[in-house]
Amino acid sequence: MDEEIKRLKKEKDAIILAHNYQIPEVQDIADFVGDSLELARVSKKVKERTIVLCGVKFMAETAKVISPEKTVLLPEIDAGCPLADMADKERVVKMKEKYPDGWVVSYVNTTVEVKAVSDVCCTSGNAEKVVRNVPAKRVIFLPDKNLCWYVKKRVPEKDIICWDGYCFVHRQFTVEDVKKARQLYPFAEIIVHPECEPEVQELADGIYSTSGMLKRAKESKAKEFIIGTEEGLLHRLKRENPEKEFYSLGSARHCYNMKKTTIESVKKALEESRYEIVIPDEVIEKARKAIERMIEYV
Repeated sequence: MDEEIKRLKKEKDAIILAHNYQIPEVQDIADFVGDSLELARVSKKVKERTIVLCGVKFMAETAKVISPEKTVLLPEIDAGCPLADMADKERVVKMKEKYPDGWVVSYVNTTVEVKAVSDVCCTSGNAEKVVRNVPAKRVIFLPDKNLCWYVKKRVPEKDIICWDGYCFVHRQFTVEDVKKARQLYPFAEIIVHPECEPEVQELADGIYSTSGMLKRAKESKAKEFIIGTEEGLLHRLKRENPEKEFYSLGSARHCYNMKKTTIESVKKALEESRYEIVIPDEVIEKARKAIERMIEYV
């Protein structure tokens, strides 16, 4: 299968990009593995004409917005994101009308239609910097309320209105999970994602995006880590740090949408140019402004 995929990539002038939460087999066949921001940046730089984006739909949409001249394929078309679906264009427009002096800061985990009516985008890794640097006192932050809490705590000088959305995966981590981890692994470093509940964030040793967790694991002197994010990241953490041990915080939490992509579906995407992402030009143009601003403000 791996050899066939390599042949198809060459034939179709394609590159495979995979998110950190993908299954190990998909991560291993990918040309690049990263978080949402890294995948977006790589999408813009690659020379190949076709991008096979192994992730969820909003990631493939972002790649298309950044590189509209390229063909972007999503191996599993129903790989969505419940968090992204918690914000819709109509309600965002109403919020803008209610707070005309506010800037809409839209987490990258949103649909392309929401990005098109946002002022600027952000990721979990740069949300604090983006909010601090936008030229507005008031910010409407969407859709993840826990990431919003994280930002509010660090940027108290701004009036930040939090959208009532959440990631069902990160919401499953509990205070009890942290307490048990402390007892079982007293010397381990506990690091969690800012989509986790505030009380979980407050008990952790550090709060990081997935790329931040990878960086922290390399730099830290700790030999054991408890990871509070989707379990797919552990594969890369272990691969890049074979001398260290990594455990999920509590039971391993899975994003069923991230796990939909298989080697077989990647092969099908390449063979049949299956599930191409198509976005109207005017939507691409509006969404691109919000994404480019994100890079400008960090």
